[in-house]
Amino acid sequence: MSTTPPVLAAELAQAWADIQRYHPELPDLAAPESLIGESSSACGHELSFERLLHEAVHGIAAARGIRDTSRAGRYHNRRFLAIAEELGLDHPEEPHPSSGFSLVTLNPEARRRYRPTIERLQRALKAHTAATSADTARSFRGPAARHGSSGGGVRVKAVCDCGRNVRVVPSVLAQAPIVCGGCGKPFRIPEVVGAAAG
Repeated sequence: MSTTPPVLAAELAQAWADIQRYHPELPDLAAPESLIGESSSACGHELSFERLLHEAVHGIAAARGIRDTSRAGRYHNRRFLAIAEELGLDHPEEPHPSSGFSLVTLNPEARRRYRPTIERLQRALKAHTAATSADTARSFRGPAARHGSSGGGVRVKAVCDCGRNVRVVPSVLAQAPIVCGGCGKPFRIPEVVGAAAG
């Protein structure tokens, strides 16, 4: 049985819900599939529970109205760091010159707390990787595969039903709809919509 993006998205949503049990102010994850195949140099190159917890720090910061980054989201400041510590993430003593305190890691207590979640997500990620690496050269795998990553803001085409299009970073579109001024309908990334519906 292979893990398709919607199955992996469901596992990501479940892992997010597990984090919410300990941190109820964490908002719901609007589009878990937006994390699949997308990476950010500031937030870690590969999808993992540690990366998901890092994203949860940003979610809590947003819920509290705290600006936790600067430099277009690349530099993670001490406000990010304070919330990261609440969620069980350790950090280096000194900030990285360009990404600040983005390089956080699970502390032993958080690793114990989330062990079943981590193991479940690792199995889903391994199955997803096996399923997607078995694709033939003729398979189309969407914008993340085409561009390598969104590291720092690779934009893809989002389309509207009226035929207009814009270039957007997928994670930005996942935060909230961008509405077309011509027809009033939301822009969408066709490959992400297709993956979520499959």
